[in-house]
Amino acid sequence: MRTVAHGIGERYEHETLLVRRGPRSGLPTVIAVHSTALGPALGGCRMWSYATLEGAVADALRLSRAMTLKAAVARLPLGGGKAVIRLPAGVERPRGVFREALLHDFAEAIERLGGSYITAEDVGTTSADMARLGRWTEHVVGRPAEQGGGGDPAAFTAAGVEAALHACFEHVFGARTLARRSVAIVGVGSVGGALALRLARRGVRLVLADIDPAKRALARALGAGWMSTADALRARVDALAPCALGGVIDAELVPELRCRIICGAANNQLAGDELADRLAAERILYAPDFVVNAAGLINVSLELTGYDAARAQRRAAAIETVLSDVLTRARDAGETPLRAATDLAHERLRLAQLAPPPPDDTGAQAPSTGTSALPTPGRGDPTHWGRRTRRPISARAHR
Repeated sequence: MRTVAHGIGERYEHETLLVRRGPRSGLPTVIAVHSTALGPALGGCRMWSYATLEGAVADALRLSRAMTLKAAVARLPLGGGKAVIRLPAGVERPRGVFREALLHDFAEAIERLGGSYITAEDVGTTSADMARLGRWTEHVVGRPAEQGGGGDPAAFTAAGVEAALHACFEHVFGARTLARRSVAIVGVGSVGGALALRLARRGVRLVLADIDPAKRALARALGAGWMSTADALRARVDALAPCALGGVIDAELVPELRCRIICGAANNQLAGDELADRLAAERILYAPDFVVNAAGLINVSLELTGYDAARAQRRAAAIETVLSDVLTRARDAGETPLRAATDLAHERLRLAQLAPPPPDDTGAQAPSTGTSALPTPGRGDPTHWGRRTRRPISARAHR
């Protein structure tokens, strides 16, 4: 079976799709590696309830492609991957011995890929889970700070979204200042909540929304408005910041939007890439999510060479410049920012594919297309570049 995903006007083949039923937990793990052209695929593990296994596979495929684009635009020597541990519909967050079994099963699946995939936390997993995984696999980042890791990347992701909002306001309103601007944050979990705190300090007028009514306490503490998620998506604000799960911007919602900017932390905010053109026609600026939320990836990636929080903060702030360049490129070419950012990522991937692959048993550098946030991994690093399989691998199922 060949695994195929589709993007803007182009066909994308994933290198690896592994689906394995855990021998301890009995639940399936999905790992999708979209590309290792720039380096080992790094992407978080999502522990979530899906109605079907097919839905979990589709999510992993879609998210891993976005991770490839994210790493390429951020100039990281990494590829794109994603993992999903599929919980049955209606199952609450696993705990105790059962969670331990799930993570052990997942670590075994990671090991089967020989270093081509590195995991990190995502929806439903934590830095404590990453520490547990480290008992069974070295291909993991996002450990707690007290163990030398970057810890919870939410604060860095939020800092990157704030930086991206500066670029968006400059592009749309001619001034990058956030004070007295209005922003609706849909989803005030770890990232959305951190973003709300940052924006409140900048004098932003906030509207918050979350499916968890307990999060209304944050709105009260910040003096922010509170709406249902449906109403917040349609609020008359300067910017809408989706910070929960993806796919919230669909064809039905587009004509009902009353914001000027969409710039948030959620992955795959658009139900389909074609909606970028619809948003442009409505004169709504959509900032590509894989550019906006890259600080979380940058933060955990720094663990591969020795974590430095100050460096992570500088790279998060630099997202303003990265996005500003994308928006300028889109304006000059008369295209959407999503197209411009995707084309930029593809250019870097094509350049990497023209470079000769590194030897299998040396610490040679991986291909680089420009200034990188990380030195390229070599032998002895957790990523094991030299052991990486470069050929496309057919989808494999293990039981």
